[in-house]
Amino acid sequence: MTIPQEFILEQIEIGPMANYAYFIGDAATKEVAIVDPGWDADTLIHEAQKAKYKIIAILLTHGHYDHVDAVEPLLKKFDVPVYVSKYEPLSLHSKKIVKVENGEKIKIGHIEIDCLLTPGHTPGSQCFRYKNVLLTGDTLFLDSCGRCDLPGGSAKSMAHSLNKVIKALPDDTSIFPGHAYGDGRYALLKDQKKTNPYLQ
Repeated sequence: MTIPQEFILEQIEIGPMANYAYFIGDAATKEVAIVDPGWDADTLIHEAQKAKYKIIAILLTHGHYDHVDAVEPLLKKFDVPVYVSKYEPLSLHSKKIVKVENGEKIKIGHIEIDCLLTPGHTPGSQCFRYKNVLLTGDTLFLDSCGRCDLPGGSAKSMAHSLNKVIKALPDDTSIFPGHAYGDGRYALLKDQKKTNPYLQ
């Protein structure tokens, strides 16, 4: 796996549900977004300070509590926008919420992050992509996928998202999921096509 040298990608396992939060952003400016801060805002702040990152945004793959519960504590310290799909129901009511369209780009420093709408786990689940890196939230796990039986879930939408959106990406795409389920912390899409039953 190769991460673009201009791109910050830091994966942090956090919370009692084996969530991954991420810092992604611009290696030149040290500007980053926090992706899916579901737990322990203090730890995320500490890690950002230790790395000398400047937090300029929060990105949400979806609105479940284990991906958003640290948003409000973070907003008390950082006056930043919170990006979420326009199709996603959200319990947060901050004026900092920014609803994004499928295909919209979010600029972090000089880096542009693509929003890919991938409903199924929730109506507005989305993945974040930069070049060969894809953060899949609870849409795609390593050798599994997100559950579709919660309110707003849809197995039909999930099948479309997996087969028509994610499988259409280049084989060298690196998958970084929203939970530490399965073996390893990431995988190449070409390998997931061989081992993940939901991509077959």
